[in-house]
Amino acid sequence: MKIFDRVYINGKWMDPHGSEYADVTNASTEDVIGRVRLGDATDADHAVRAARAAFERWSQTTPGQRAERIAKIAQGLEARAAEVAQLVSDEVGTPIGWSQFAQTGAAIGHFAVAAQLLGGFEFAETVGNSEVLREPVGVVACITPWNYPLTLIAAKVAPALAAGCTVVLKPSEVAPLTAYLLAEVIHEAGLPAGVFNLVPGFGPVVGEALVSHPEVDMVSFTGSTGAGRRVTELGAQTVKRVALELGGKSAAIILDDADFAAAVPGAINACFLNNGQTCFAHTRMLVPKARMEEVKQIAARLVGGMKVGSPLNEQTQIGPVISAVQRQRVQDISARAWKRAPNS
Repeated sequence: MKIFDRVYINGKWMDPHGSEYADVTNASTEDVIGRVRLGDATDADHAVRAARAAFERWSQTTPGQRAERIAKIAQGLEARAAEVAQLVSDEVGTPIGWSQFAQTGAAIGHFAVAAQLLGGFEFAETVGNSEVLREPVGVVACITPWNYPLTLIAAKVAPALAAGCTVVLKPSEVAPLTAYLLAEVIHEAGLPAGVFNLVPGFGPVVGEALVSHPEVDMVSFTGSTGAGRRVTELGAQTVKRVALELGGKSAAIILDDADFAAAVPGAINACFLNNGQTCFAHTRMLVPKARMEEVKQIAARLVGGMKVGSPLNEQTQIGPVISAVQRQRVQDISARAWKRAPNS
């Protein structure tokens, strides 16, 4: 079992002020595979102040200097790619093939692309008689969910670092292990102290402390719509920039002239990505009423043939959802849907 009892602040692993622990369970077996000591509002404050102190120097580095460090992070993650994929499959239940591609490869790609883009990005541009400057916003609080634990972290942290911002990351306490792996990689890459900080914790404690902090300039949040409303409310009190990626209910619209033999399987596969634990999953299909029975038959055949099993089996298409809480939620939604079905 992996035990992480420190937070990463100002380039050092430190004992947090928080005393609570969160258990991380294996999605398949429900065994405890990790334990994380959570931070509190004091830890969040220390992390923000470290990021603020580091901002002036980091923001003044050249794009080439930032690109070099960010490329090292990508290389460090690539060297540990197998470990990342295994961790995510254990934590989240992601089938290993999808874990290698979307959970690991995409995370590495975010850092690699950020470093590459810095090579030609124009931070100053003359437009007519004006000069347009693109400057880093400052300290960015990144708050991420559990379904793509490292990929969504990378999608926030990599561009923030590339722009010259400093970061405080609060990962989901449900699936935080890859965030610690990233902190180790960043430390080894030699990022200056305070540029990246990691404080795990509950949303109402660490999350709200970060969103409310007067020294945080921007919040990037991915999570539920309800939590997003709270982030907006708190961020507005200090007029922060807020970027929200919230829950969705994506629809696949298949028109009558489509190739149903290709379109319906495409929509079905998009529905079950990451065991359905994806914000852009196609959880609705809108089809011509006259072809409803045809669609039902195709969908039933495809779903019935999907291989369900251990996420570590390379043939598995659907593994477990992350926790008993999520399993019960899915079952409750299915039960309500079944009662509302016309022929139930």
